[in-house]
Amino acid sequence: MTGYADDLALAHLLADAADAVSSARFRALDLRVESKPDLTPVSDADTAVEREIRALLAAHRPDDGLLGEEYGEQPAAGPDGRRWVVDPIDGTKNFVRGVPVWATLIALLEHDRPVLGLVSAPALGRRWWGAVGAGAFAGAGPAEGTPIRVSGVTALADASVCYSSLTGWERAGRLDAMLQLMRDTWRSRAYGDFYGYMLLAEGALEVMVEPELSLWDVAALVPIVTEAGGTFTDLAGRPAPAGADSGDISAIASNGALHDDILRRLGRPTER
Repeated sequence: MTGYADDLALAHLLADAADAVSSARFRALDLRVESKPDLTPVSDADTAVEREIRALLAAHRPDDGLLGEEYGEQPAAGPDGRRWVVDPIDGTKNFVRGVPVWATLIALLEHDRPVLGLVSAPALGRRWWGAVGAGAFAGAGPAEGTPIRVSGVTALADASVCYSSLTGWERAGRLDAMLQLMRDTWRSRAYGDFYGYMLLAEGALEVMVEPELSLWDVAALVPIVTEAGGTFTDLAGRPAPAGADSGDISAIASNGALHDDILRRLGRPTER
């Protein structure tokens, strides 16, 4: 693997360190959970994981920028437009309730374009990674990684569609369109967070959609889905992630064959 081989090796090192911290706190009886200003939960595991990753990046990539969900932006010292984006625990609500579907998300952006992504879900014993021009892989770790590929399903009636929740679609004025999409597909399930995107990249489902995200929620997912042969845009059809670092990013990820149809259905608010 060329191009981003050293960066991917570092991403796996970061994930190993993150997994050690998060796994030790998962289902811990003394886990501390607080509410952030946006009323979403944050645990002591979230903050501890991000501190560990920040320390390692400071040692290995001191000139790169860094954006983390819990501690914000650290500007790049170098001029080459490289920035790591980290979600220490994606799926904190699952984490604090003892549900094993959560992961650390690690991305590398060059000039705001995601070029490398790694998702590590230690409670599932699974990791996914990809980099531009290098393909997408999944396995317990880099030594066990095997290539992954999106499905070849071409009919919406045969497709499995995934989402996180319906409340966001209601706030976006697109609930009716989302419900109709669910009726018109073979199956719909709300796996949520990173997991739907990774199942898409593996070919286990065809579409994953979310109307409101932050950069750390999505940056690591884009290279994995696209390198697996999928398509990833926002609701306007622009390459994702489009928008600011927080709060105004949306996502339509698909196996490619169904993407235009999904965009037509969800790309504009329902008229009332």
